[in-house]
Amino acid sequence: MAVPPEPPQEQTSFEVPEEAAAARTEPEIPVVGELLLPQDTLLSAGIHIGTRMKTKDMTAFIYRVRPDGLFVLDVKKTDDRIRIAAKFLARFEPQKIIAVAARLYGREPVRRFCEVTKATPIIGRFIPGMLSNPLYAGKIEPNVVVVSDPKADIQAVKEAGALGIPVMALCSTDNDFTDVDMVIPTNNKGRRALAVIYWLLARQVLRERGELPPDGNPTLTIDDFEVKLTREE
Repeated sequence: MAVPPEPPQEQTSFEVPEEAAAARTEPEIPVVGELLLPQDTLLSAGIHIGTRMKTKDMTAFIYRVRPDGLFVLDVKKTDDRIRIAAKFLARFEPQKIIAVAARLYGREPVRRFCEVTKATPIIGRFIPGMLSNPLYAGKIEPNVVVVSDPKADIQAVKEAGALGIPVMALCSTDNDFTDVDMVIPTNNKGRRALAVIYWLLARQVLRERGELPPDGNPTLTIDDFEVKLTREE
């Protein structure tokens, strides 16, 4: 598989401040059927808040555009994709699942997700050749790769794509699907949103494996999954 060219740089997208994303709700979003978490919990975390950019790939997951220009994701489709993703991940040996997060807000959610599910975390810089270079001492051979943002984690996406390793990605409205096999539409830049998504995904994986009952929760809470920032950070 040919390695695709580098996507446009991220400065073209609009990142929503964490405080603003958490405060916004979309009570008019219609939801049919029961969600994995109450709708108010999902909306207060801002999982539906996209950017002021949208790609053709993400159009099917967008519910509407707000007057301020932000695109809003459909929370029901996010919920559906988490269920599908968990069923898929539950098929693999835990250690053969790697979860990647280059950005600060994704690091603690990924660390906790891997702690709960026994997957392998790769946090911070993804070293080129980690998947593809047979001479690299730290080379790993996963069966599936989960990335927190296909733009920030592009090196992992490119290497997995070149090797035919399935890639699951958390995608906002400004992401495209190059070398991505499974998409979870969500706000992938918000601190609370990432904590909620990774907690939900971890819970559903454990339920699918039979390690939790159908109504069970992990011992770690959503708050445990959320990065705690210092003044310096």
